[in-house]
Amino acid sequence: MARQTFEKAMEKLEKIVLELEIGELPLEKAIKKFEEGIQLSTFCSQKLDETEKKVTILLQDQEGNVSEEAFVYE
Repeated sequence: MARQTFEKAMEKLEKIVLELEIGELPLEKAIKKFEEGIQLSTFCSQKLDETEKKVTILLQDQEGNVSEEAFVYE
């Protein structure tokens, strides 16, 4: 099985949301799609959290010295 990427997971999640919004799936299939959507959502959330931890902001002071600071999303 191919390694899951954020982009592929988001694409699958969007497709599932559309299928569920249309409302034509039998109940059992809709529940399975919902469960898959939850798993994909969790995966995407974890990937975003990992990425956020890796992002840094480079700051340059008045003397031209560059320092690194962790990115904090507020």
